[in-house]
Amino acid sequence: MRKIFLTYFIFLFVFFISSFTLKANDLKNDTLFIALSKASGGDNYIQYIKWIKQFDKTIVCVDMIRKKPAQACILLEKCSGLILTGGLDVDPARYGKAKDSSRCELDKKRDTLEFALLKRAMELNLPILGICRGEQVLNVAMGGSLIIDIPKDHDTIVRHQTKEGTHTKHYVSLVQGSYLYNLCKTTGDTVASNHHQAVDKLADCFKVSAWAKDSIIEAFEWKSPQGKSFFIALQWHPEKPDTKRSLSYPIGKSFIDEAKKYNETFKSNRLQLLLSK
Repeated sequence: MRKIFLTYFIFLFVFFISSFTLKANDLKNDTLFIALSKASGGDNYIQYIKWIKQFDKTIVCVDMIRKKPAQACILLEKCSGLILTGGLDVDPARYGKAKDSSRCELDKKRDTLEFALLKRAMELNLPILGICRGEQVLNVAMGGSLIIDIPKDHDTIVRHQTKEGTHTKHYVSLVQGSYLYNLCKTTGDTVASNHHQAVDKLADCFKVSAWAKDSIIEAFEWKSPQGKSFFIALQWHPEKPDTKRSLSYPIGKSFIDEAKKYNETFKSNRLQLLLSK
């Protein structure tokens, strides 16, 4: 009987140790997973991945576009940052302008996915970066609205988009004292732009951190960042064409640095949970 008991005890001990070792080894995996709401569908999306990987070639970019919202939100829990990328227009019905839907190019499935991802990312306190459409999604999700069509609805001589839909360039000015200003250490620079919509009413929880010369909001951030994670929303495209510029490289570098900090905290919390069992 003693031999049977001893054998059983040894088996349980070995099983516990091996299980703990496997989980602990998982915690040593430093792979950084970054979620992108859409990272496939042409060269434009490949540029996001190239931009991110210049900061760390080992980063794994997780493309969420083909996932169902519930599945994507579960997968997001394994990631350490979320980037909402560019694309078609946000459904104006989401900000009280349903009558203008005919003036937009819509992707309602993507809207549903990205609004769900954003909600979960904020619950997880993930670092968040919104680019072009991503900036607009962030504003609408938090109660803001959009200009339906800049050329027709906003008096401007600034070209935010060419007729061919390709990227154009224009100057943006940063708000002194803003988080973005302190991050990029510049008063302004020329950026790559490709959009016909922009922020109209800014959500109350945000404040402007950059303007175009025609008073179009080009970037915003948390109004009260205390207790919140990294968050920047940009109307321009920092992933093109020159990613070393002052309004591109510092933003991407800081986002990845914050994602790495989040990843370390995540692993530490998992270890504490494991040890408490």
